[in-house]
Amino acid sequence: MRAILKREFRAYFQSPLGYVFFSAMFFFSGYYFFTYNLYGSTTNMTKLFELLFPVVLFLVPVLTMRLLSEEKRLGTDQLLLTAPVSRTAIVVGKYLAAVAVFCIAIAATLLQAVVMSLFAWPDWPVIIGNFTGLLLLGVTLIAICLFLSSLTESQLVAAILGFVVSLFLMLIDALAVVVSGDLLRSILRGLSFGDRYTPFTIGVLELPNVIFFLSTSFLFLALTVVMLDKERWS
Repeated sequence: MRAILKREFRAYFQSPLGYVFFSAMFFFSGYYFFTYNLYGSTTNMTKLFELLFPVVLFLVPVLTMRLLSEEKRLGTDQLLLTAPVSRTAIVVGKYLAAVAVFCIAIAATLLQAVVMSLFAWPDWPVIIGNFTGLLLLGVTLIAICLFLSSLTESQLVAAILGFVVSLFLMLIDALAVVVSGDLLRSILRGLSFGDRYTPFTIGVLELPNVIFFLSTSFLFLALTVVMLDKERWS
């Protein structure tokens, strides 16, 4: 698994993809930090993390689109599946490489908080809560998009599928308002990433929300392993 992780992590910096992802994340976090904290003269970073929610939803599919689809396109997936490494190790290695890149990208928000603390003391519990929520959002979406990448050999299709899922996650709250039926409304509310993410932005770490993100990540990682097993025997 360690070899897979190192290989995939290096691959992000051997192509423009990693640098484009970093640039986009640093741009948006820097812009929001300047607009709402420096220019607005406030140590409250809640607005910054709220605005990073849709940014992460639409950038993560770009980060993950090549992880398994590229292997299929190049024909190296069969070599990988016959290598002396389990399918679980392959999936987890690729997953952790993307998570590592994502963590580096969002670490800029902590650096901004440190810089801000030189001039005024920020509310660190709220900042840590926000960062934790953003991290959980990212690792969950990475797991979902990794599964989508296993469904196709086209990076473009994998990215589009990720965008569609991200759009659905953004619109699910609005759907919950307009649908008829208490059961369906409750299901949509339960699946809402926005409702699960919001408590983190005020520094509240609710265990059910943490479990929701982690269990969703585990579910889609398991589905990705199943897809690889299916390809091995097909």
